[in-house]
Amino acid sequence: MNPHPIYHRSSDNYCYPLNEDVMVVSIETGLDVDEVYLLHNDPFAYDRQNQGLFRGWPGIRVLLADKKRLKDKLWWTVTISPPYKRLKYCFELHGGGECLYFFEDGLLTEAQMLVKDRSRQYFIFPWMNKMDIAVTPAWVAETVWYQIFPERFCNGDKSLNHPDTKAWIPGKAVRNDELYGGDLPGIESKIGYLEELGVTGIYLTPINEAPSTHKYDTTDYLRIDPYFGTNDDFARLVKKAHEKNIRVMVDAVFNHSGPRFAPWLDVIEKGPQSEFFDWFMVDEWPFDFQKGAARNGQFMSFAFVDNMPKLNTNHAAVCEYLINVCCEWVKEYDIDGIRIDVANEVSHFFLRKLRERVKALKPDIYILGEVWHNAFPWLRGDEFDAVMNYPLAESIRDFWIDPSLTTYNLEATLNRCLTAYMRQMNDVSFNLLDSHDTKRLRTAAGSFDIFCQQLTILFLMPGSPCIYYGTEIAMMGESDPDCRRIMPWDEIESGVHDETIAFVRDLIRLRREETLFRSQDFHFHEEQFSQQNLSSQNENPRLVSFQKSDDSPSIIEVFINCGEAVNIPENNDKVLLARKYLDGTLATGGFLIRKR
Repeated sequence: MNPHPIYHRSSDNYCYPLNEDVMVVSIETGLDVDEVYLLHNDPFAYDRQNQGLFRGWPGIRVLLADKKRLKDKLWWTVTISPPYKRLKYCFELHGGGECLYFFEDGLLTEAQMLVKDRSRQYFIFPWMNKMDIAVTPAWVAETVWYQIFPERFCNGDKSLNHPDTKAWIPGKAVRNDELYGGDLPGIESKIGYLEELGVTGIYLTPINEAPSTHKYDTTDYLRIDPYFGTNDDFARLVKKAHEKNIRVMVDAVFNHSGPRFAPWLDVIEKGPQSEFFDWFMVDEWPFDFQKGAARNGQFMSFAFVDNMPKLNTNHAAVCEYLINVCCEWVKEYDIDGIRIDVANEVSHFFLRKLRERVKALKPDIYILGEVWHNAFPWLRGDEFDAVMNYPLAESIRDFWIDPSLTTYNLEATLNRCLTAYMRQMNDVSFNLLDSHDTKRLRTAAGSFDIFCQQLTILFLMPGSPCIYYGTEIAMMGESDPDCRRIMPWDEIESGVHDETIAFVRDLIRLRREETLFRSQDFHFHEEQFSQQNLSSQNENPRLVSFQKSDDSPSIIEVFINCGEAVNIPENNDKVLLARKYLDGTLATGGFLIRKR
């Protein structure tokens, strides 16, 4: 048995309380391990009659039945309920005819376990403290999000238009400096459309006063941008959304401000004499903007952009100001979620304070971070509820881009995403395939078949799926700014996109109605090919096939064909959704979801 891949620690995603009663324990091993058992009990348990391997400590032996394949590794998991909220444990590993015991200080053989008085440095989880258990808002797991870039979504009140507003002409490429008049009344006017589509959450990119179209350069954090409407307009939008059982999440740009933010203007004018000088990360003053003050290191900014100076979220006054902003948003508008922009550059110090204050005001508010990489340092339960799951999006995209990848590669990378965090975070993970920062899904996919397949797998993943406005009509668009095109309402209302909208509506409906769509229990099974007389993986290594289950007797089977046509015999299972499946044959580019 190869000892090098074997790893565990009694913290983070390897050992944690799921709730006040249940512990989740996981271990990584190599592919040569056949079985893993957890030997556990209370640290203070004692049995004078026990003369076996654990002399005096009665370890309870439990099989880790949940096995997931990662790249060149296995991930084993079990859930237990320690009656006294304490846990002492080790692992028993079997593979290749060998049995080893894994402790905090490493592996022991069966012979070493019998050595008299030899130390056994067990793993310890000392106490399932209620205040330390990560808790996430339950409603998010059942939410389907719809991201809106307000300036390009719908022009509902032309009296709000900027003098340079252009005609609303869908389909054309756009630039970030072009104004088309999208506003909050326009979004409000489409709440019925969103309700009919089936979405239950709206994520708005920034709506506070700012000079740009994207509004990530905030001028006033407490004022709605006048070209989007008024504070009252936003309050009315949230109220109408809530009446339709649709939640609303806003974007919080706290890593940096805009060039017209009053404290920054004061710093530019007064330099070190400004009372706000320490609100920003300034290294040299006065600033030489003609030579690129941020790029030359005179002050920190977002991505060397001079008009986005970085806020010092280590500073107590900055923290208090921004936290009060969030509290005002909650009190004035009753928002349901806050998405933190450039979240990995905002201080942990600030984020912990923010969570404490905002959750005290509204306990089930959803706090989401924009982090594009592994985000465990932010997901220990005292900062974010979840992050934008870009690793999942990239893993799905890579499988379709790279034809050398097999279903096993997709299985391994999806499992990597699923095992990276605690289960309660996975339940509310913000899953997406595109956004205002990426190519649109339809463009990146290359074909409509792949577009449909990728959306299908998104809606089957545990977490909270989000579609970007226009995805329901397969809107095209290259990277920023082209991904921020104008919504073609005339085409939608004339029925041009009815077929695609119906497909997306079906996915959303199934996601909401079928609890198995949301389940974290999904497994790719090689065995099912021989058992069901299907083409083998070797014949079609790009047939994605997995099952989803939960505590109910039902199972969902999923087949997504990215290779040659494959025979999947018809049976008595209920077909929930299918594309390019006829007379038992699943064509290239098709998928089949059925329930039994």
